[in-house]
Amino acid sequence: MISLNSVDVIKPKFVKSRQLKTFLNSLISAEGFSTGDIAIVFCSDEYLLKVNQDFLNHDYYTDIITFDYCENGKISGDLLISLDRVLDNSTKEKTIFKEELYRVIFHGVLHLCGFKDKSKKDIEMMRFKEAHYLNLYVPRETLGELIN
Repeated sequence: MISLNSVDVIKPKFVKSRQLKTFLNSLISAEGFSTGDIAIVFCSDEYLLKVNQDFLNHDYYTDIITFDYCENGKISGDLLISLDRVLDNSTKEKTIFKEELYRVIFHGVLHLCGFKDKSKKDIEMMRFKEAHYLNLYVPRETLGELIN
């Protein structure tokens, strides 16, 4: 089961929970796994910084932290996503906020499916997969909806 929650922010209105959950189930299945329990939690920079400090001993902002609880081919975990950081990244990269948020969500799920992003080769594969799933998901919305 996939859940979408928010801690100290409001979930973006454009995130259509049922549609996104269905797509993520398809992504997980396409990667050869089944869906367990996945919590996607939208939060602020400050909330995610505290998690980063308390659990990972990292003292910096990040867009996503993924906690992996996968077992026996069943994809389970928590994705904590800073909406502040995603917005900042989309501004810096000159991308659309919605696209960047979906990319980050797919990035976290791909981590749960075993994809890494430490080596150059791993990063290239991760970016390829992110783009692949983003291209499959985003066309379901009209360009006008995507921009607003």
